[in-house]
Amino acid sequence: MEQLNFAFPALAPASGRALAGVVGSGDLEVLVEPNAAGTTTVSVTTSVTGMGRVWEAVLSRVLAATPLPATKIEINDFGATPGVVRMRIEQAFEELSGREGR
Repeated sequence: MEQLNFAFPALAPASGRALAGVVGSGDLEVLVEPNAAGTTTVSVTTSVTGMGRVWEAVLSRVLAATPLPATKIEINDFGATPGVVRMRIEQAFEELSGREGR
């Protein structure tokens, strides 16, 4: 298991929590909760070692694409592809935005 940590600029804190995915073969779980304004932190626990640069590139693309609320993101990975990573993160933020719109 490898533990990776990243930080990205963000907007105001998110107003809630969200969960997307499950830990299983070829998938991952994304847990999102509010963080201090201006920063999103990402903690990745993965069964695939030596992929830090790939994680950084994927997360940079997803989290820099549009302004997002400040969050703490915990990712528990079991060999997901970059496409699945992006999809699960986007699902978690969609869940958050749906709650904020209520």
